[in-house]
Order: sequence, then structure tokens, then C-alpha cells
Amino acid sequence: MTIELTVLALGCLLAVVHIILAVNAKTRQYGRAWNMGARDEELPPLNPLAGRLDRARGNFLETFPIAIAAILIVTVAERTNAWTAAGALLWLAARAVYLPLYAAGIPKIRTLVYTISMAGLAMILAQALL
Repeated sequence: MTIELTVLALGCLLAVVHIILAVNAKTRQYGRAWNMGARDEELPPLNPLAGRLDRARGNFLETFPIAIAAILIVTVAERTNAWTAAGALLWLAARAVYLPLYAAGIPKIRTLVYTISMAGLAMILAQALL
């Protein structure tokens, strides 16, 4: 299996971590009845940590399809190389660092790390398009 596909599998695990952390934080705030219920009721705003974890999850899930597509494109087109492997690893490392930065409420460094993750995706897409 290519490095890029391994990164994609690890990205799936990171998505699960995002989901579990966000839901656990919401459940701590709203209770197990909310978690196991239909979730139709109006709820108060999330506390700061739960809100940050929920936004981090949403942010990851907005960009993960781009990573999936980019990695699958270069893999199927047999255009993987050291540049795509580096881009995939950079994306994954930055996304893994992004989660605790966002959870801790660290704004400027978090934005820089997000930008680095997007640069990793650009490295992959460049090989798909050039």
C-alpha cells in the first residue's frame, strides 16, 4: 500500500477521534438522555470546550473529502511520488496537531497549522494536475 493510502486510512481514524471527542463533550454537557434521544429539543449553547471540539470536527469533515479525492486521484492515476507522500504526511501531521490546538483555544498557531495542512493538500493536487 502506498504512503498516501496509509495516510488516508489514518485520516479515517483521525475523523473517528474528532467525532468521538465532540460527541463526548456534548454528552457531558447535555447528558446521556440527549445522546440517546432524538435530539429534537432546543438546547443551550455549547460550553467553550465542547464548542471548540464540535467546530474542529466540522472543520476536519469539511476538508477531509478533499484529502480523500486528492489521494485517490494520484493513486489511481499512478502519479504518487515523494512529493505526494510528503504532502499527504504533512496534511495528516498538521490535522493531528490542529485538534488539540483548537481544543485548547489557541487561535493564531491553529490557523497557521490549518494553512500548513492545506499546503499538504496542494502538494498532492499539484501532482494530479501537472
